[in-house]
Amino acid sequence: MTAVERAAPSPVDAASLPALRRRTSAVLIVSQILGGLGVATGIALATVLARQVSGTEALSGLAPTATVAGTAVLSMPMAALMTRRGRRPGLVLAYLLGALGAGVVVAAARADDFPLLLCGMAAFGAASSANLQARFAAADLAEPHRRARAISNVVWATTIGAVLGPNIAAPAGRSAAGLGIPAAAGPFLWAAGIFVVAAVLVAVLLRPDPLLTARALAPEEERSPRARSLRAGLTAVAASPRARLALVTVAVSHTAMVSVMSMTPLDLAHHGAGIDLIGLVISGHIAGMYAFAPLMGRLADRVGRLSVAGLAAGLLAVALFLAGTAGDSHGQTAAGLFVLGLGWSAGLVSGSALLTDSVPPSARAAAQGLSDLAMNTSAGVGGAIAGLVVAQASYAWLNASAAILLLPPAALVLFTRGALRDPDRNPDENPDENPDRNADGGTSRTAAGSPPDTRQS
Repeated sequence: MTAVERAAPSPVDAASLPALRRRTSAVLIVSQILGGLGVATGIALATVLARQVSGTEALSGLAPTATVAGTAVLSMPMAALMTRRGRRPGLVLAYLLGALGAGVVVAAARADDFPLLLCGMAAFGAASSANLQARFAAADLAEPHRRARAISNVVWATTIGAVLGPNIAAPAGRSAAGLGIPAAAGPFLWAAGIFVVAAVLVAVLLRPDPLLTARALAPEEERSPRARSLRAGLTAVAASPRARLALVTVAVSHTAMVSVMSMTPLDLAHHGAGIDLIGLVISGHIAGMYAFAPLMGRLADRVGRLSVAGLAAGLLAVALFLAGTAGDSHGQTAAGLFVLGLGWSAGLVSGSALLTDSVPPSARAAAQGLSDLAMNTSAGVGGAIAGLVVAQASYAWLNASAAILLLPPAALVLFTRGALRDPDRNPDENPDENPDRNADGGTSRTAAGSPPDTRQS
């Protein structure tokens, strides 16, 4: 008997499922607030700290890049751990690695060791990986017709931490001055403590484990170790057009957002904007990313994942047009960045829900880890290339290049919807219009993998 089978909980009966869903969602939302707060607090002064330690502005951008790289690299190991042992061990380990990375950053700042700083920033990215994986944990036990809403509620919780984090960075820096720690490194000391609290919260309260509970309720043939391997996850994504569309939607949405957002402050500064105005524009962008996630979740559940994926492509296209043609119109740039956040939110929520719908419960953790690996790797490459595009061409050309990236997911959405509406198929077999049906047209299990009669709540 494997470790997972020994740890698997007893199946939950239909009467207790609603309460378990609510408790799981509450724990994930609180941990997401803490995780988002810790990440935002540290990242707020990351480039400043990197410039101080390296002694040059040319290397300051490597600090956030190292974090993105760490998030991408750690996505698959975290997914492998969750595939074997469940969500709780994976999330706890990720938060603890993030805390360790924050501590390494503080030590590097005291020692003026730039390579060590980058290593710490890479480990710090594990906390971002935990925040991303938390949205999938919310979907483990959710009913199929509420799955996007469950994901979006966890995404929305990030708003609180993302808004509060930069505002407490300065007090965090001052509080560490008495310890001989540079002010720019103080936020990382606070972030380490916040991540430890998040890890303890998940370890103590995320019980029973949502992924293991879902597996315990799944059909017998889906419980074998072979069915839940990383290879099974890759195979499941490769075999499902909807899963491939979901992965492309999430990756392209994230890449377009990161590439344009990272260069917008520089473009605003070139057109005479001050720090306060730049901060206001970025704050509006973050509000668009997270604050409207529940709306995107409701839309994805009510009108379909594919429809909201198409909406994401449309919103991103509008955003790129507004930002790319704004010139010295700061108001138009702000509008473009706000819509850019909305498009990212629609793409992330609909793509995450569509991916979860499209693969068997046993392969979900592996497929979801692959999704996070793809989105963070592509965004890291896009962010690095964005600076070259702006330096060699312009900010307008960057937006135009990002718009070209939208063509593949938009075409896939149209192709997939057309395939689902093939007149030779039964219209009741459209899984986008009926989220209780799987990609093959059959009736799906619940999010927990339970039979239809157990799903009633």
